[in-house]
Amino acid sequence: MIRKFLRKVFSRKAPAAGSIATLSIIPHKRHGIRRNQINPCALKVATTLQQGGFSAYIVGGAVRDLLLGLTPKDFDVATNATPEEIHKLFRRSRIIGRRFRLVHVMCGAETVEVSTFRGPSPDDEEDSAAVPLTDQHGRLLQDNVFGSQEEDAVRRDFTVNALFYDPVKEEILDYLHGFDDIKAKKLRIIGDPEQRYREDPVRMLRAVRLGSKLDMQIDAETAKPIGDLAPLLQNVPPSRLFDEMLKLLLSGYSLSCVVELRARGLHHGLLPMLDVILEQPLGERFITIALKNTDERIRQNKPVSPGFLFAILLWHEVLANWNTLKASGEKPMPALFKAMDQILARQHKNLAIPRRFDAVIQEIWSMQPRFEARSGRKPFRLLAHPRFRAAYDFMQLRCESGELGAELGEWWKTFLAVDSEEREKMLPKQTSGKKPRKRRSRKKPSSSSAAPTDSAADQESF
Repeated sequence: MIRKFLRKVFSRKAPAAGSIATLSIIPHKRHGIRRNQINPCALKVATTLQQGGFSAYIVGGAVRDLLLGLTPKDFDVATNATPEEIHKLFRRSRIIGRRFRLVHVMCGAETVEVSTFRGPSPDDEEDSAAVPLTDQHGRLLQDNVFGSQEEDAVRRDFTVNALFYDPVKEEILDYLHGFDDIKAKKLRIIGDPEQRYREDPVRMLRAVRLGSKLDMQIDAETAKPIGDLAPLLQNVPPSRLFDEMLKLLLSGYSLSCVVELRARGLHHGLLPMLDVILEQPLGERFITIALKNTDERIRQNKPVSPGFLFAILLWHEVLANWNTLKASGEKPMPALFKAMDQILARQHKNLAIPRRFDAVIQEIWSMQPRFEARSGRKPFRLLAHPRFRAAYDFMQLRCESGELGAELGEWWKTFLAVDSEEREKMLPKQTSGKKPRKRRSRKKPSSSSAAPTDSAADQESF
């Protein structure tokens, strides 16, 4: 087995003369990135690897974002060291991954992801019993093949993500003209678009997200196969789809992403809402307002709950099912809970929304009818609910979109703004349609009966 592995590694063919990769070294005076802009933990990891005799670079989105004047969310490192060699250099590290092994290096509370340069997937024609590396649609199932830096660049998804920054020399290594594409605001996939999408269909979702987030035009050749290959997303594990959809929704550009998903036919099976968003005026308005508000919160660095987001996106499917069940004769609240269960069960198959979000989503939905019941002590009990604020914001979105009357939203705004005494005055006067009960007259005690004591009389009149 070891001999076979070594034979494969050392007999690997060099890149062809017509290779799409051509190395350009971009000095600091052209790109302007300084090492002090690199996260200290990532800088330490890259420096330690270089001191250990290995190549090590800051890669991917971090280099891209720094060139665009953005603050990177993560700083990843790529190296020619194997996972085992990386693990030996860093005491606080662990090897993870099955499809492609990575190393997580911990610095205090921070974690830096370190990957070994990837090589091309080998065609193991000699071993007919080998485990297939792709499925019937071309999606990669295994990818633990190491290679050179050039091969690693070619294996990445988009040219803008294939830049290597050396924090010691402060140089950028560019094999695929990614630096020029960043300057031109162009998003271009590496290699043959159809083949790359078949290897990993999630790249189609990523193209939409990056295009919207980075304000880049998707290259015509990159965009061309997307409509035809969109059904391949059905073969992606639901957990991966959920992760990618969450990145898209929390990108700060979710509204433009959702519109782009539908325009390119990528929405089918992800969220039922997207199938009808432009055909239902109320649904379109509700989603548009909600995603616009979400984008504004993210850009202001305010927290956003994923549970709240998915409650928004799935609400009009719940509403349609709820109305159907009520029309068939079911009582309102049992019908609502049944509709909620149906939609969540469907989405667990498509997107694998983690069940830890179910409670939040269900509470937001189930509290909606309670906002319309404003008599007695009901508004006060609703205020005390731990999920009140999320449900209240959700109700206000429904009012703003026209699904509920604006008067309801204004009433609750005022109710929250005033003190307890004023709140009492705002409650509708209770009117009872029942006739008042007649009091029974007590039988007079007979003269032979003893008169009640003072304490007994007090108890009866209380």
